[in-house]
Amino acid sequence: MDALDREILSILRHDARTPYTEIASTVGTSEGTVRNRVERMTEDGVIERFTVTTRTGNIKAMIEVRVAVDVDTRTVTDKMAEWEEVDFVWQVSGEEDIVLIVDAADTQGVNELITQAREMDEVVRTKTRLILDERLG
Repeated sequence: MDALDREILSILRHDARTPYTEIASTVGTSEGTVRNRVERMTEDGVIERFTVTTRTGNIKAMIEVRVAVDVDTRTVTDKMAEWEEVDFVWQVSGEEDIVLIVDAADTQGVNELITQAREMDEVVRTKTRLILDERLG
């Protein structure tokens, strides 16, 4: 990945629907070059998916999860990624092992996710933070 790839990714992070012609004009190359690079980055797994950020009025939260030492974290994250309200599941370093970014209809929905996590045998504890505001970087 070179500087041009990083410029293209930066634009797509802010708005994944930006037309390739507009990206090409911004970065100083052709539309075909942008198209080819995006296709290559997608095939190589650099771009995992194109997604939508919404302002639904829902409650967004970060649920931090610690699992037991002898647990395969990937198995737990795979299960949690299937939960409907979960937008992202990250394996992280530090005190906690997993972070869920969730988008629930209300605080009861967030609480149900916390309960669901705590009921898993692999989970040792959870810590929750409500997301009050978010900005694109």
